[in-house]
Amino acid sequence: MSKIIFGFLGMALLCGCQNQQLYRETRVLMGTFVEVTSPQPQAPAIVFKEISRIENLLSKYNPEGEIARLNRSGKLKVSPDTYSIIKKAKEFWLASDGAFDITVGPLMDIWGFTDKQYRLPSDEEIKTALTRVGFDKIILNDSNNVLQLSVSGMRLDLGAIAKGYAVDCAVKRLKEAGIKSCLINAGGQIHALGYKFFQPWAIGVKHPRTSGTAVNVALRDESVSTSGDYEQYFVKDGVRYAHIFNPKTGYPVDSAVISVTVIAPDGTTADALSTAIFVLGKEKGEALLKKFPQARIINLVERK
Repeated sequence: MSKIIFGFLGMALLCGCQNQQLYRETRVLMGTFVEVTSPQPQAPAIVFKEISRIENLLSKYNPEGEIARLNRSGKLKVSPDTYSIIKKAKEFWLASDGAFDITVGPLMDIWGFTDKQYRLPSDEEIKTALTRVGFDKIILNDSNNVLQLSVSGMRLDLGAIAKGYAVDCAVKRLKEAGIKSCLINAGGQIHALGYKFFQPWAIGVKHPRTSGTAVNVALRDESVSTSGDYEQYFVKDGVRYAHIFNPKTGYPVDSAVISVTVIAPDGTTADALSTAIFVLGKEKGEALLKKFPQARIINLVERK
């Protein structure tokens, strides 16, 4: 998460030195606060409209969205946006040797992360759910944008990549509108477009276990994503179970990493890599990064 303080809904006019002005607006989208800061007053509306459009397509909680419909029907002709993000997810699945996997929906369900009714499933439940997990079970037809889930009961969950993609789409719309300076913070998924009054945008990344800041960074035309065990989790018998799963074991990740922050040129890459590295752990995560030379880890916190 960034150090940026969320405001109330609505627009705030922020005054800087030499009469420089920033406009800041916050709304709730994709299950989090999305804050937009820019010298151009029209920027927030552009960002919110585009992120809302992508959310309506990709959220498994929107019954009319394409992911929810695909989860119900098992086969669906989808929009170019949905097909594109599924293909990108496959690239990260392949690159990470399966550590990044959007088919973990059945695991999210049985552990209670989908409905927030947290529970410890039985070994048999986990074994059954794992038969429905694995990107190799998704059939992609490039000729007509048809997606098919080859195993009954499969559920896609794009929570590890959708925010990054939505922010990327919003940045594209900003550029099309001629806006060259904007900071988007979607619940810690951040993109800095251009400069803030001729200087890079400055953000701070929270420490996962204290109220302090783990690292400060200056950004220009880059994205930041943090994955950790400190936002969505439950504790049972003294054990913390976080919402990021190892798709091979069926259990929440236990890699000794409690937080990892990645910078990349785009949000989709930063989002997916932070999740994959969290699953893989420090050593294998650093090896994965060698496949993405424009991305880098700026903060990784391990359990003591």
